[in-house]
Amino acid sequence: MQGTVDSQATTIVVDHAHEHPDFRVLGLLIFLISESLMFGGLFAAYLLLRGMHEQWPPDDTEVELLLPTINTLILISSSFVIHYGDLAIKKDDVRAMRKWYWLTAAMGAVFLGGQVYEYLTLGYGLRTNVFANCFYVMTGFHGLHVFVGILLILGVIWRSRRPGHYNAHKHTGVAMAEIYWHFVDVIWIILFILLYILTRF
Repeated sequence: MQGTVDSQATTIVVDHAHEHPDFRVLGLLIFLISESLMFGGLFAAYLLLRGMHEQWPPDDTEVELLLPTINTLILISSSFVIHYGDLAIKKDDVRAMRKWYWLTAAMGAVFLGGQVYEYLTLGYGLRTNVFANCFYVMTGFHGLHVFVGILLILGVIWRSRRPGHYNAHKHTGVAMAEIYWHFVDVIWIILFILLYILTRF
């Protein structure tokens, strides 16, 4: 009996010795803070350049408003959609989580498709003028983040195929994809205001 108790105690000690704190979400937040600083630098440079020019954007540079507005509504809506996926996994409903994450990925792909179409129909390029340069750099950098976000979402869906990989008590990967996606949405809202709304005034 004493040997059994000692064996069980040893097993518990070994199990605890192999447990490590999960810093993945913290790591993601630190990464997003660094990305926010990068975007913040771009925003500051854009506003500085805007202040240095009497007319902004230049006469030969017009921005489309209808398509970006539709794109914005799609991206903002996708934040609510992905949140439904997070709520589903907290209820141990992996199938529903997959459904909402598939829909979010599709909405992200539609957003990127709209952005590519906008690039093709704008009528000016990266080197046309300083506004065009800022426009393409900032929206392109954000588009890259949207693409990465789609990959993260698809990665979650792929890993969810393994039974028990995600459940109501173990869903860090699902939460991280959602946090990243919300970050992408917030950055786009700021870009939309700077590049599309404020250029009208």
